[in-house]
Amino acid sequence: MATKVNDAFTIVPDGSVTTPKGFRAGGLHCGLKKTERHDLGAIVCEVPAEAAGVYTLNQFQAAPLKVTQESIAQGGKLQAMLVNSGNANACTGQQGEDDARAMRAAGAQAFGVAEHLVGVTSTGVIGELLPMPKVLGGIEKLPGAVSVDGGDDFCQAILTTDLVKKEICVRVTVGGRTVHIAGAAKGSGMIHPNMATMLGFMTTDAKIESAELQKLLNDVTDSTFNMITVDGDTSTNDMVVVMASGLAENERLTPEHADWAAFKAAFNHVGEYLAKAIARDGEGATKLIEVTVANADSREAARAIAKTVIGSSLVKSACFGADANWGRIIAAVGRAGYPVKTETVDIRLGDIVVLEQSRPVKFDEERAAEYLKGDFVLIHVDLHMGEASATAWGCDLTYDYVRINAAYRT
Repeated sequence: MATKVNDAFTIVPDGSVTTPKGFRAGGLHCGLKKTERHDLGAIVCEVPAEAAGVYTLNQFQAAPLKVTQESIAQGGKLQAMLVNSGNANACTGQQGEDDARAMRAAGAQAFGVAEHLVGVTSTGVIGELLPMPKVLGGIEKLPGAVSVDGGDDFCQAILTTDLVKKEICVRVTVGGRTVHIAGAAKGSGMIHPNMATMLGFMTTDAKIESAELQKLLNDVTDSTFNMITVDGDTSTNDMVVVMASGLAENERLTPEHADWAAFKAAFNHVGEYLAKAIARDGEGATKLIEVTVANADSREAARAIAKTVIGSSLVKSACFGADANWGRIIAAVGRAGYPVKTETVDIRLGDIVVLEQSRPVKFDEERAAEYLKGDFVLIHVDLHMGEASATAWGCDLTYDYVRINAAYRT
């Protein structure tokens, strides 16, 4: 039974990227990971799906991203999306690009579609060539591994240091038709997106053209995937791809459609859920931190300040240590690169006021410490300058983060 979130949409229990009509998915082990965990996966659509994507702005963009951009540019459609974990195929020169194209060609042959309808992406260690015999052998077997029940196997195939899978599906009504929007993502470390998350995949059976889907994805990315950070590092492989089968047979969606707002709210919820799930699963993390900046004089300022606070190593470590050191918060506000009225800032930890009009407030240190020991911490900053607001998400900085990344390749 679906769970109603608001008047716009409902969450589908146990929904996955295969819940929208026309999609299959799956995963298998082809030998990229040292253990027998899935390391190769695919999402496949019955028909060429309208497609859109956002990609890392890191100048060292991984080879698979270039190939996927080429595919979508040829007609705005994808029918199959291949992904491997355990190897990023980044900073691998011409050989890396040749290997990404070989993956695309093999996927096209395996699933019987045109090459330009196949996208590819990779995640894992940077600077190592893909062991192509293993990858190509795995791609040959993928058609037998994908099904309408394969959402979980796909999620397992995209994980690296993630501890949990990240997936969601929502249901919304468009023109009297039931439309589904689903998503799956991976990401735990090297998270400071400047476009999207580590890897994200969204599917929908809505009828919507590629151009409108791209505008929607860009907008939602700015307020969700681009508002998370784990460690301040922007990956070479960040990408989010959306595929729309159109098989819900709704009236074509445009911003002028009566149900556009509901569809956008549902789409945004999927993005926000996945973004927060990545932040919560940050490497070594023990808690999700949410920073809201209110009453800024522009949305750009609010977003920059929120993300600066959430990205502060000192703020993150204070949350880990349950230390209500608001000085670290206001210092981050002041270095975000946007003017603030230094005499009007309020700060709360949950409902505990620690700063008012930029002046210290006496508060119960024990109560604040107890609050910070929880698995969710809300930091609220009120600038008293305008009407714009923004929210960012991150996690605490722990000993385990160092341990995990000190031995990432071994």
